[in-house]
Amino acid sequence: MASYVCRIGLPDGAIAVRTIDAPDEDAVRAEIQRQGGRLFSVKQASGGRGGGVSIGGLVPGRKRRVKLAEFMVFNQELVALLRAGLPIVSGFDILLERQTNPRFKAILADVRDQLVSGTALSDAFLSHGDAFPRLYSTSLKAGERSGEVEKVLRRFLQYQKILTGVKRKVTGALVYPLVLVTLSIGLIFILLTYVIPKFTEFYSGFDAGELPFLTLVVVGTANFLRAHVLLIVLSVVGTAVFLARWKKTKSGALAWDGLLLKLPLVGMVLQQFALSQFSRALATLVAAGTPLVPALEISAGSISNRKIVKGVEAVVPRVREGAELWRSLEDTGQFTSLAVEMIKVGEATGALEEMLTNVSEFYDEAIESTLQKLVTLIEPIILVIMAGVIGTILLSVYLPMFSIIVKMKT
Repeated sequence: MASYVCRIGLPDGAIAVRTIDAPDEDAVRAEIQRQGGRLFSVKQASGGRGGGVSIGGLVPGRKRRVKLAEFMVFNQELVALLRAGLPIVSGFDILLERQTNPRFKAILADVRDQLVSGTALSDAFLSHGDAFPRLYSTSLKAGERSGEVEKVLRRFLQYQKILTGVKRKVTGALVYPLVLVTLSIGLIFILLTYVIPKFTEFYSGFDAGELPFLTLVVVGTANFLRAHVLLIVLSVVGTAVFLARWKKTKSGALAWDGLLLKLPLVGMVLQQFALSQFSRALATLVAAGTPLVPALEISAGSISNRKIVKGVEAVVPRVREGAELWRSLEDTGQFTSLAVEMIKVGEATGALEEMLTNVSEFYDEAIESTLQKLVTLIEPIILVIMAGVIGTILLSVYLPMFSIIVKMKT
């Protein structure tokens, strides 16, 4: 089953662009004729399972997103042109001349051609499947209905800037501890595989006799690592490859993300970040006028943690049946009491967008505070642990020297 973007003449004389799931184009034509419509054009969406149209030399069926930085620059320039009163097609012509990425340029050229043929901007972007965030196309569609495309684009840009800023803070806070751990492990590996064996030869030359227990343990570990270094490296690489592939499976990603949420401190940061992603995406869609049920479905796709995604997806059918949003979210067990209470107030007062924005802002501040505490704690802990390990190795090296010095004096 593949997705096809169709330009259709409706029985009432209107022209519309629809996305239809069907086995092939013949089935699409048959379905449109059955509904009394007329098919003007049909194109397989690039995100469809059956492959995709080839655009600008792209390999059919590949699902690569446009780089976020380039996409953000394009939208900032588009907003500036729309604010200046330039027609959107003319704006695309100007932006196409400035675009240097051949893949992105080919996609924009196709979007521009669809605009000229009468396709809505949101449907033109949606026809390229996973190349763009679904949140973007849905926001555009809501903006087209309200006549506020520029406002919707500015809101989307603000959403992405804030989200990118939070990601940068999380990544930046974890870089230093990761580098520190990596360097310490490398130093320990060098000590055990190169330095310790040299000292072992030194002791045998001086007839140090029976070595201390600590030295025997360290020397034994060093000899094992040196004798099986290739096997150990292959095992580590093999495990890393297995985990990478396992995490790409649906069950593996769900289990891995669930495990991450259980980690002390780190799990709290990841949960707060996921709740911030969900709240900000849902607030953006609600503010643009998107109905709650489709807004929930799209917001679930903006969450980076699969465990929480599964919880939000379980909420969608309940809300569709008329259940309260806050109660449905509470029953998942993935949302904090604070988030649930604020959403509850937003539903009761009709200020859901405002309360969702407050939730995301609160968690953005909480993430920054937690990260500061995490970095403050983790740095001395790592230093103490690594100093203890390296100190133990060095002590095991120098203990036999004391015995040698005593023998030499006697």
